[in-house]
Amino acid sequence: MWTVIYMTQNVKIAKQVYSLLTREGLMVKIDELDKLSDKNKLFYEILVLESEAEEAQVILLEHMNL
Repeated sequence: MWTVIYMTQNVKIAKQVYSLLTREGLMVKIDELDKLSDKNKLFYEILVLESEAEEAQVILLEHMNL
């Protein structure tokens, strides 16, 4: 099962997080979501396998300058 571990409205940051986590060997995917109240704004969810969520959070905390 997939778990959301990060959300952003910035596609560049979403891709950076994706790259960081995949370089660390995690399975990662990005989903685009339309904000319900404003269709012009997109959110990007970064998802990892539930079994890797804690490890992904540790990696992100170590690289908070994203």
